[in-house]
Amino acid sequence: MPDVELVAVVDTREDRAREIAAKYGTRGLTAATALTGEVDAVCIAVPTESHVDVALPFIERGAAVLVEKPIAASMHEADRLIAAAERYGSVLAAGHTERFNPAVVAALPLVTAPRFIEVHRLGTFPERSLDIDVIFDLMIHDLDLLLAMAGPEIESVEAVGVNVLTPRTDIANARIRFASGCIANVTASRISRDRVRKVRVFQHDSYVSIDYAAQEVEVYRLVPKDGRPVIGGGRLEVTNDEPLHRELLDFVSAVRHGHAPGVTGRAGREALALATRVAEAMAAQT
Repeated sequence: MPDVELVAVVDTREDRAREIAAKYGTRGLTAATALTGEVDAVCIAVPTESHVDVALPFIERGAAVLVEKPIAASMHEADRLIAAAERYGSVLAAGHTERFNPAVVAALPLVTAPRFIEVHRLGTFPERSLDIDVIFDLMIHDLDLLLAMAGPEIESVEAVGVNVLTPRTDIANARIRFASGCIANVTASRISRDRVRKVRVFQHDSYVSIDYAAQEVEVYRLVPKDGRPVIGGGRLEVTNDEPLHRELLDFVSAVRHGHAPGVTGRAGREALALATRVAEAMAAQT
């Protein structure tokens, strides 16, 4: 990225750290503590259970921190990160990359009063993030987006999940009722044959469909024609781009210019809180 110096990459696997460092012409380290006090900003993509331990030393030195979702392993740890960022004046961003998907960016202004939202995020079995279940690995992306669409106040949550290939939940479904009256039905799976990442939003006078993977948006509305309403609309023009790249541009801009990042630490906490509620509702069914 222009005007950004990659000071180092850190990985507990020394061979991996050296490999990536060589590729990008920088240093390869095995301990993040070696960088505290040396950098203006860091991106942290370690197992969720280590987020708070790795992030706090940087925050306490005033460095800006982008933490991969979920922001922390518990609400208590999320609160520790947020409190530290406020105390030391550090930028704290949560890595909800889907918010920077060009299709999502184009669609969000069109979602004004959703009544029903259907979400499917289905993926093949991964080799990473198996330390957390599918709610905190995949579904949390969509929970964050639901909060942006339907508001933060939740009236009720029902959920069911099944562990198939791991000891943790591999497929989950949640039905969430918002105080606004909107109901969302969300399904997430990491054991599907095909990759599906779609959101369908139904409103009083319009329908909005988002395909995360294809970065496509379709919008249909009731329009008057010859004295009676008919359905009109179609695909919006969306300029494809890499969401992670956009997220990093936003993060760097927040660090450089002092504005809030696109997804703040508090927004990450709200998504974690809803994911936790889904997990608790699921546990109550067993």
